[in-house]
Amino acid sequence: MAGAARKGKAGKDRSAKPKIKSAARAGERESDRRLYLFPEGILSGAAARDAVKTGQALKLAGGPLAFGHIALIERDAKTRASQAFGLPDFERWLTRQPAVRRRTLGKRLDQLTAARLRFAGLAMDRPRIMGVINVTPDSFSDGGRFFDAGKAIAHGQALVEAGAEILDIGGESTRPGAEPVSPEEEIRRVVPVIEALRTSGIALSIDTRHARVMAAAVEAGARIINDVTALTGDPDSLHVAAASGAGVVLMHMQGEPRTMQTNPRYREVALDLYDYFAERLDAAEAAGLSRRRIAIDPGIGFGKAIAHNRDILNRLALLHGLGCPILLGVSRKSFIAKLSRGEDPAHRLPGSLAAALWGLKAGAQMIRVHDVAETAQAVAVWQALAGGNS
Repeated sequence: MAGAARKGKAGKDRSAKPKIKSAARAGERESDRRLYLFPEGILSGAAARDAVKTGQALKLAGGPLAFGHIALIERDAKTRASQAFGLPDFERWLTRQPAVRRRTLGKRLDQLTAARLRFAGLAMDRPRIMGVINVTPDSFSDGGRFFDAGKAIAHGQALVEAGAEILDIGGESTRPGAEPVSPEEEIRRVVPVIEALRTSGIALSIDTRHARVMAAAVEAGARIINDVTALTGDPDSLHVAAASGAGVVLMHMQGEPRTMQTNPRYREVALDLYDYFAERLDAAEAAGLSRRRIAIDPGIGFGKAIAHNRDILNRLALLHGLGCPILLGVSRKSFIAKLSRGEDPAHRLPGSLAAALWGLKAGAQMIRVHDVAETAQAVAVWQALAGGNS
């Protein structure tokens, strides 16, 4: 169970239940405490279908996976506690809770289980592959190979043939230590590529943190805005994204690219990200950007140490409680080399595939990758073995 509480000599949990019940005894408002539901015991294939039929499990985000256990995590500014349940036990326990708590957790459970709506025209009932096109001279992953517009366009066409269903086009590197690029230069780099690829009919995404670039890219044919700052990097981003009609990916990043890897700190990273996204979703909806148009990306490697990345991946399914599709980007990232033997980006394909499939096992609906053909093959085999197509 994630974040298990301390145990005494007899091995019994001496802290979880008293802490969870203490809020009601003290008359504390539910709004002062944060509640999280973490689906555990994730099942696939026939096991998932049988467990759902018998009431022992629920579908995860309405997809082919299911979960039969759940951890209730609760924390405030000072305390943190958790309890684990089999799903039928949790549902019985929930009926005995005060009305406010019952409504809050009932909504969380609904968001965990509800089928995701189409995102940028794509059904979220199976994994979707987003191919990366870096129209930059300084990308960490490809060293500027596609900085020329013609080469970027040809690369995009090759990625579509290899199995990409989304192309993510970026004109500014956001690798650790990267220097910013002006919106004018970014537009000059990406718009010709978007205009050339829009005739393919594939969903095009603009990877930018600048409102002017977002607007120009959507006008050129982009259907998705993918912002590493979750629409906080430019004061006009929320308005532009809301007015654009495009799908929007909100990514988490602690700090900014030049400094984000300088001693990143979290209280508990998976829960901190959940809280961050909950706040950003509220801000987006207040600006007129419907949650139905939003996907979330935990931002692996963006202001995270190796332990943070591992914890996020181990508890990725927690984010389904926000009710949005999850986009996961792990391709060629440095944490792979740190968990392995220090390989350079060009030699991180096996680790990238392992991490991507780990994310699919947690129910991620989209994966952002550089090596599309290899990933498409791995996903096809994973789906067949997991029973997702049966």
